[in-house]
Amino acid sequence: MRRQQHHGPHAPSGPDLEEALFQSRQMLDIVMDGVGETITPELLAKQAVEDWEEHFTPGFVRYRKSVTEAGDFAALEWTGEGSMLRDPAGREWIDCLGGFGIYDLGFRHPEVLAAVHSQLDRNPLPTQELIDPFRGMLCRLLAQITPGDLSNAFLTNSGTETIEAAMKFSRIFTGRTGFVCFDAGFHGKTFGSLSLMGKAMFRDPVGPLLPGIRRLPFGDARAMEDLLASEGSDIAAVVVEPIQGEGGAIVPPDDFLPRMREACDRSGVLLVADEVQTGLGRTGALWGVDHWGVVPDILCVAKSLGGGVLPIGAAVGRRDVFQVMEANPFLHTTTTGGNPAACAAAIAAIHVTLRDRLWEQAARKGERFLAGLERIRARYPQILKEVRGKGLLIGMVFGDDETGYAISAGAFRRGVLISGTLVSGVTIRIEPALTFPDDLIDVVLGVLEETFSDVAG
Repeated sequence: MRRQQHHGPHAPSGPDLEEALFQSRQMLDIVMDGVGETITPELLAKQAVEDWEEHFTPGFVRYRKSVTEAGDFAALEWTGEGSMLRDPAGREWIDCLGGFGIYDLGFRHPEVLAAVHSQLDRNPLPTQELIDPFRGMLCRLLAQITPGDLSNAFLTNSGTETIEAAMKFSRIFTGRTGFVCFDAGFHGKTFGSLSLMGKAMFRDPVGPLLPGIRRLPFGDARAMEDLLASEGSDIAAVVVEPIQGEGGAIVPPDDFLPRMREACDRSGVLLVADEVQTGLGRTGALWGVDHWGVVPDILCVAKSLGGGVLPIGAAVGRRDVFQVMEANPFLHTTTTGGNPAACAAAIAAIHVTLRDRLWEQAARKGERFLAGLERIRARYPQILKEVRGKGLLIGMVFGDDETGYAISAGAFRRGVLISGTLVSGVTIRIEPALTFPDDLIDVVLGVLEETFSDVAG
């Protein structure tokens, strides 16, 4: 695929525009026409691995554990429909990973694609000066579907940007600087959101991060109450996932979030619910906080908000929280966040979610998955230590990382895609689309049963 190669310390120093022009033409041919006789799936896979190793984050390609431990470094994603993923050679996998929460509606949902295509033909990006009607429409829709009196939204490109916005708004509103977060929490990897990260291996190499961060055990309501009672005057917000996703599908005790809401009210501290992964039906309720009837001051949503087609996030808050921006609405802005094409995707995704009541599907299908996994755990207790989660945010907990990765690799070889979590190395997630077909649940459970039998020897 390359006319010439430049490697090593003696490669020429400046840009090679002639070669880049040639390469971009070849790349566009693949985008437009796919693979064929000239560019075969095998050649594309070989080039992709080389590109990742040479020009992406070094080493990243070898840490896709389900794939690499199955002996397939060059498995490429190419296309798919619903819950089926295909590579350029036509191999198929049942997707039980869901892009870490992106694919609530599955791959290439036709109604979301149609909405985006229409907006792309009209105007994909904003002028920044005229009023984009679709941004306003999405903000109104978010106010209608979020809990309580949340009424205003700030639109972003991603989950971590959404958390950054919520942290800024919390500081401006309260005049305080500190934050409370929780062990095993995951809120993103930009500097503010990374400061709330529960896993030190991600924080330490880039520290020092934000000062004034208090970190508590997730689910410990008493520790949280005591901290807010003694130090609340310095704290702008408590930032919490209703159910921890990257921490390993950890569900807190039932009194945790209600007591947190009361403690925040007593101390004048804002409650920020990170629903980036749990929102829009994933856990068997429209919002994770709905399981406990709690209304946050700011709710953050992203991942599945774009319908699995375009990236978009939103921080949705109370009117009085947003009014602190009124004197200077340019305190926090984004050039591409909430662009018209992404808003079209989000509007379509919300419509499908509401119309098909997908949170109810998630609750029912999640119960079926959990029951099947508990039966597997009962047969292989020496391998599978715990099964936990709500809805279709499910974690399988193993005794060590290696065992979990062996299960993931075995499932991958048998045509099922699952993977680990970023904070809990011993937890493998099952996070399929909320539209996941019922008959595939039995197929996946059968594959897992076979894989556990193989690993058990």
